[in-house]
Amino acid sequence: MVPTIIAMDLEGVLVPEIWIAVSKKTGIEKLKLTTKDIEDYDELMKMRLDILKKNNLKLKDIQDVISTLDPLDGAIEYMNWVRSKTQVVILSDTYYEFAMPLMKKLGYPTLLCHSLVIDSDGFIADYKIRIKDPKRKSVEAFKNLNFRVFAIGDSFNDISMLKEADKGILFKAPDNVKQKYSDFVSFDKFDELRKYLDSILL
Repeated sequence: MVPTIIAMDLEGVLVPEIWIAVSKKTGIEKLKLTTKDIEDYDELMKMRLDILKKNNLKLKDIQDVISTLDPLDGAIEYMNWVRSKTQVVILSDTYYEFAMPLMKKLGYPTLLCHSLVIDSDGFIADYKIRIKDPKRKSVEAFKNLNFRVFAIGDSFNDISMLKEADKGILFKAPDNVKQKYSDFVSFDKFDELRKYLDSILL
């Protein structure tokens, strides 16, 4: 049997969308936009950093919001279940400076994401992408190591990894993503996802 890795997105799948939470806290509507809305990740991040600078928001301001967030209902139980069945890795376009409090609440699963550049005053000066198209390339690398890979995501920036995977699955995806990529199976509840994975984890 070929060993399996399940590659999971993070925000919107296992935990709330960080930028939406920041938007609610600050009242800045444009920060609600995510990769479900804007396909170009660089365009999205440049817009976010420009908004933070104009509104004098520092890394700590965002971390304070993140500290109030908890995993989505059922996410912890799901992660415990899936790790009892096979290997799992989180592939995310978030940043280690944001994600670690949420990783603690999820039991510290392996996380592959990006890093932020913080200036001497605590502002986010820039972001460093670990590698271009990191989710797809991570899945490709796992396959080259002779793993079977099931990829699970909800946004436009997950599509390339879903296509590269042996099985791509949409989870908690919005209607615009589901409609554009209707060839992927789609689920909205953890018990449905568990039942499906249980049927293909042979």
